[in-house]
Amino acid sequence: MDRDEDSRRKMVMNFWARNLFLLLVLLTVSFFARPVLSDDTNEQTNTSGSNTNITGGYTTTNNNTYASGSTNDTTSTTNNDTTSTTNNNSKVPPPSANAPSYSSMSQDVCSLGVSGSITTGIIGLSGGKHVVDENCERIKLAKVLQDFGMKVASVAVLCQDPRVHAAMESAGTPCPWFGKIGKEAQAMWDKYPEMRPDHEEWKKKNEIIAKVDNRISEEARLAAEEIAAEEERLMEEERLAEIERLKKLREAKKKEIKIDTVPLPVHD
Repeated sequence: MDRDEDSRRKMVMNFWARNLFLLLVLLTVSFFARPVLSDDTNEQTNTSGSNTNITGGYTTTNNNTYASGSTNDTTSTTNNDTTSTTNNNSKVPPPSANAPSYSSMSQDVCSLGVSGSITTGIIGLSGGKHVVDENCERIKLAKVLQDFGMKVASVAVLCQDPRVHAAMESAGTPCPWFGKIGKEAQAMWDKYPEMRPDHEEWKKKNEIIAKVDNRISEEARLAAEEIAAEEERLMEEERLAEIERLKKLREAKKKEIKIDTVPLPVHD
């Protein structure tokens, strides 16, 4: 189940990667594209309007020879240079690219239409596709299994969702594990945590719990050390006080005792 989900995610990621790559290529080509102009002595640049460029002359030669032998040569040359240029530098943007409309055609189909468009000053692109809603499919499958009386299978389908798996564990009713339920299923999930659909989130939670537990343990250890040090200090003060009391008592007894000297008889 996890492998199928991973494969679907990889297919979607590959699809969007190819589309983004194609879009970048088109934008790059459109950015570096430039209009090609031919070299002509009759230069004409027209964005919106008309240009007229007439260059040249007209030469007319009439040779008339009459029967009488007379000749009449007439040459007429006309130079006409006319240049008319009208420039209207108006920039008209290209038409906007409209995103195509996608619909699922039915309310009982777990698919969504996704479309988009982008328009630049040179080119406009649009596209779209249908995307399968796996959560919708999971709910419909669980409902069908529940209608057939397959309650454990229905719960197992829903447990493929990481949120449902975490909620079931928090409620004390772990998700089924290959025919095992209850405490046996929980033991298997604890043994193979990588199989959990919420493994990454579960790992983060455990790290937070371990961090808090370590902090609490460290605080308890420091508090115990402080208590032990305080008890040791009090015991030392009591011991010193007892020693001082005994010294005073001994000195008082010495003052009260009087020593009487009695002469001893001496016999020959």
